[in-house]
Amino acid sequence: MLLSIIYQILRCLIGFAAVLLRRDLAKDAEVLVLRHENAVLRRQVTQVRYTPADRLWLAALSRLIPRRRWTEVFALTPSTILAWHRKLISRTWDYTARRKPGRPPTTTAIKKLVIRMATDNPHWGHRRIQRELIRPGHHIAASTVWQILNTAGINPAPRRSGPTWKQFFTVQAKSILAVDFMHVDAVFLKRLYALIVIEHGSRRVHVAGVNANPTGAWTVQAARNLLMDFGDRADTMKFLLRDRDSRFTTAFDTVFAAADIRILASPPQAPKANAICERMIGTLRRELLDRILIINQRHLRRILTVYLRHFNTARPHRTLAQLAPTQAQNQPPEPIDLADYKVRRRPILDGLTSEYEIAS
Repeated sequence: MLLSIIYQILRCLIGFAAVLLRRDLAKDAEVLVLRHENAVLRRQVTQVRYTPADRLWLAALSRLIPRRRWTEVFALTPSTILAWHRKLISRTWDYTARRKPGRPPTTTAIKKLVIRMATDNPHWGHRRIQRELIRPGHHIAASTVWQILNTAGINPAPRRSGPTWKQFFTVQAKSILAVDFMHVDAVFLKRLYALIVIEHGSRRVHVAGVNANPTGAWTVQAARNLLMDFGDRADTMKFLLRDRDSRFTTAFDTVFAAADIRILASPPQAPKANAICERMIGTLRRELLDRILIINQRHLRRILTVYLRHFNTARPHRTLAQLAPTQAQNQPPEPIDLADYKVRRRPILDGLTSEYEIAS
């Protein structure tokens, strides 16, 4: 390509020198002939294709001809010649080859692991997988995970918004408990109720009890059992957030008041006032209860216990810097290269969800 351009330039220079040595009358006659041939070609050819050498030659000669006569001499528009000249200048001052390389590409081991997690857990989105990768110590952007899944033909799950009560919950999170009832319809259409308790500070979740017909007395006993399970941690709790369900009786409030815990009753028909607990119930439905048939009360208690053990000890949480609730007081692990380790999957509830850890 370069030799061809040099050859064309030399040929044009020799022809240009020959023109300069001719007599004026012969040059004028030749110019008239060339103009006429140019006019004939314009009538017959709709589009002329130029090589890079042709463009270079015409752009150089255009500097010697007044711009008002370009339409008479050249078989193209003046804007085309100016564009060729600008392109010639831009190539002369192009320093693209000197730029430093950007961010290194994602390793093949990471890509395979992301696709493996998405395949093993179809309900996981790109942000959920990104949090799971941080647990063994590999920090990767959520957008990178999204790109890997999109390239592999896996549709990333949509991002969901979080709670809206931020100011009060952020300041008082470590001292707030939230409770609410969650109903579950068993396989034989029998409705069961589970009393869910969540600690705002650590996001640790507990099942205070499961019953097919919870009464006020049953709820009071569940509150006593919960405080006994908390032990010394109950001293750090200052508020209990609940709705105005009739099963939360005065005796229920008295149990917590005896432990110096103040009751905060949310407004009627305002689930967003207890947003964190409501979101937790939604998580239980999406990740557990919508994917399994509940047989009876004992079955519901067992699967809730197993899943919440996984939730409290292994599931990463965005509010806790991608740590599990039981790891809320710890520092994030040091980053490692996953290509040098083998990642082992541990199925939870017969593969309903998964935990990933470095194989020892």
